Amino acid sequence: MRVYLPTTLPGLAEAHKAGELGPAPLDAYAVTPSLREWYVSDDIEELEYAALSRAAQASLRLLAVSPDVPRRRVVLAVDVPESAVSFDPDRGLDSAALGEVRLAAKVSMSDAAAVHLDADDAREDVTAAALALGAADAGDDDAQFTVDGAEDHELLWFATQEIPNLIG
Repeated sequence: MRVYLPTTLPGLAEAHKAGELGPAPLDAYAVTPSLREWYVSDDIEELEYAALSRAAQASLRLLAVSPDVPRRRVVLAVDVPESAVSFDPDRGLDSAALGEVRLAAKVSMSDAAAVHLDADDAREDVTAAALALGAADAGDDDAQFTVDGAEDHELLWFATQEIPNLIG
């Protein structure tokens, strides 16, 4: 099963050095029944893109609480056994939990399939979005517009062999 783990560049560097992501449990995003119902699509690529987008939003939240890290959202795509993934069906269509899953064990970097990362030209919008996130959560429409501006930037795809260049 493909899951998307939100992180930051320093988090990616740490995982690369350690050879694993951890400690467990790890919060991630995947194509869950509630995401399928919300997205109303049978196209697995569209559904995986929706899960990736949810992970990018979670990466933005990590940036918002870590002002000293580079302002680029990072998502690691990892393939894990379905038995390693759990989700809370009781949260159902709670918009804050769509696609949210939990991994009970550390994840080996050898299971990583790809890295998704903001391009350099997204930094200004991502920085503004991280700063505005708290106000957006409190209902400020202007702040939400700023947060949505980060989502206008597509994350770039990188092979796992490129990680040393990304974190270098």
